[in-house]
Amino acid sequence: MSLLSASPLISPLLALFLVVVMFVLFVRETFSTEVVAIAGTALMLATGILPYDEALSVLSNPAPWTIAAMFIVMGALVRTGALDVLTRQAERHAKIRPKTTLVGVIIAVMAGSAIMNNTPVVVVMIPVMVQLSQTLGVKGSKLLIPLSYAAIMGGSLTLIGTSTNLLVDGVARNQGLAPFGIFEILPIGLVVCVWGLIYMAIFAPRLLPDRDSMANMLSDRSKMKFFTEAVIPPDSNLIGREVTGVQLFKREGVRLIDVVRGDTSLRRELADVVLQVGDRVVLRTQMTELLSLQANKELRRVDQVSAVETTTVEALITPGCKMVGRSLGSLRLRRRYGVYPLAVHRRNQNIGRQLDALVVKVGDTLLLEGAPADIQRLAADQEMVDVSHPSARAYRRAHAPIAIAALAGIVILAALNVAPILLLAVLAVALVLVTGCIDADEAFSFVDGQLLALIFGMLAVGAGLQNSGAIMLIVDGASPGLAMLPAPLIVFVVFIMTSTLTEIVSNNAVAVIMTPIAISLAAALGLDPRPLVVAVMIAASCAFATPIGYQTNTLVYGPGGYKFSDFMRVGIPLNLSIAVLASFVIPFNWPL
Repeated sequence: MSLLSASPLISPLLALFLVVVMFVLFVRETFSTEVVAIAGTALMLATGILPYDEALSVLSNPAPWTIAAMFIVMGALVRTGALDVLTRQAERHAKIRPKTTLVGVIIAVMAGSAIMNNTPVVVVMIPVMVQLSQTLGVKGSKLLIPLSYAAIMGGSLTLIGTSTNLLVDGVARNQGLAPFGIFEILPIGLVVCVWGLIYMAIFAPRLLPDRDSMANMLSDRSKMKFFTEAVIPPDSNLIGREVTGVQLFKREGVRLIDVVRGDTSLRRELADVVLQVGDRVVLRTQMTELLSLQANKELRRVDQVSAVETTTVEALITPGCKMVGRSLGSLRLRRRYGVYPLAVHRRNQNIGRQLDALVVKVGDTLLLEGAPADIQRLAADQEMVDVSHPSARAYRRAHAPIAIAALAGIVILAALNVAPILLLAVLAVALVLVTGCIDADEAFSFVDGQLLALIFGMLAVGAGLQNSGAIMLIVDGASPGLAMLPAPLIVFVVFIMTSTLTEIVSNNAVAVIMTPIAISLAAALGLDPRPLVVAVMIAASCAFATPIGYQTNTLVYGPGGYKFSDFMRVGIPLNLSIAVLASFVIPFNWPL
């Protein structure tokens, strides 16, 4: 007799223990979320909590495959410049009617996020919002959180608005519920969006910080507009001196950036560098100081070899950026592009030291300095986003109508129940690939493999919880206390539990765990499970109180110069108010 069969409680308690450990690891970020999910699945398989056949059945869930297909359709929209319509319209009207343009952008982002993945929508709109903030004379921190919130709320309008909605639908189907219609959640989504617009217009301006971004916080550096490269000739009196001790390189308006010896940058050990013949000293100077250096008598024995006008930009690391997962040192930005990283903004801190060892992550904001052409070349090669200027890449604009038609076909035909969303999404993928809206290799680069690994892993963990009896153990403990509550309060409890977990753990992971709990809880209380599933769907999507609860919050974190507490101050009241609204609207539209 196995250990798990020795007591009926061992298997569910062990399953719950594993999930608690996984949640702790999610929060601590010791490992990436998909690694934790896969490891949790492996442990459940090894201990027998999750039978092998049950694990295989996870692969038949349509939700992850639908999400992957929608990523490719979204990639076609990006590649053909279909999303560029938003940026061009906003730029056209920004200087003439900035306030009207701002309202229009927020509403357009909500509408766009209802039928498209909201991450690329936010990515293309961040530079537009930064420009709008400059036109309106306000800090970007007043506009970027509302941009993210608008995208999140827009995703609550339709089933395909966010991967979380599709995932909840997929798990609910496996539990025996009828599939959700593409516009079935529209009533609650409209309430969320309308209240969100009111909240952002009246309350958010008072709660949002008036804070500079990283580039402005380092404004003394950004005023230095030239890189000057000087070579040490054989007769220089600087030979044999420590570079950090040369007064010439320490004067006001001059900053020592690097010493290049041969083909090697000595930037990491500048404090120990003793100048040698042929060393190239890289300085950052203002124009006035550059002219002064060239005329300075002390500099006569240092041959001026170049002076390149530079600019300082903030570059956002998006999910598709090729730098993700690599250290800054290994990218050799100076050698390959002539660009220097000055600082990195990550999770409430500006990192200015030991940058070479820093591993780039999604949501990082890099402060870069170099010639504008060099920075543009770097951004194009590595697929970064300059947060101060909309992208000017070449699009396949002639194919844009096809990509738009493919997405419209999914929405319309799904709404008419002509075919399942997965079937329609696969047909749309075939259409955009065959017609050349996007090349195959580029198309699959838009598929977020890490997200799919997380989803499959968590679906397997959810199956393990169900199979072990852990779900019923939770429900048996919770149902007696909820049985006497009115319907709105039951919805409120489920909503708050889901929303709270989503703020600290991946929303997709929470959706997979909470959906079967909600369904089993409804069965134990003798209620229709659909309203509670809708509560999980909306709560897992509407995460406003932390920059880690939803990816769009992570993307605006750096460019807005935000602190973690900024999201809490603005997001917690919004979370609670939406929970109260949902607890009344959901039972009204989906009676318990």
